[in-house]
Amino acid sequence: MMRVLLFVLLAFAAAPPNAADPKEEVTKMTIQITSPAFEEGQPIPKTHTCEGRDASPALEWTGIPEAARSLALICDDPDAPMGTWVHWVLFNLPPDAKGLAENVAKNPVLENGARQGVSDFKRPGYGGPCPPPGKPHRYFFKVYALDAMLDLKEGAKKKDVEKAMEGHILAQGQLMGTYKR
Repeated sequence: MMRVLLFVLLAFAAAPPNAADPKEEVTKMTIQITSPAFEEGQPIPKTHTCEGRDASPALEWTGIPEAARSLALICDDPDAPMGTWVHWVLFNLPPDAKGLAENVAKNPVLENGARQGVSDFKRPGYGGPCPPPGKPHRYFFKVYALDAMLDLKEGAKKKDVEKAMEGHILAQGQLMGTYKR
């Protein structure tokens, strides 16, 4: 009986408190992302791929919390043959940005101060879908609202941005499009 009581006491002591962490509650907020170029789960037009102009699609979002100090965007393809392929890394976007225009410049630093990381194409800026022939691939455009500016230089990689975002994500959302060659 004492062993059972001791086990219950130890289990209770190790259990997380019932009161929810306010920051955890905030991270449940969702950003709604849309594009005039394609609908959720639908094909991305050729103009936004390596077979077209390789122009980034216009993106629009809502639901950025007032506490946000910056935004980040990552676009990747988890269906690539060699593992997830990173198509775009963008961070330190102003929190009042309502989206991105089509064909964002491929400069390391944008006019609004946002910085672009290096994609798996080994260059800054958007690199459109370019999968091998076969099944459609999925492309996830993920937007994050952060409670801080990221202390990273332009040219950062996705893993660096994700590490810097840890503990700073207030809200997030994603838009998924597909492409097949």
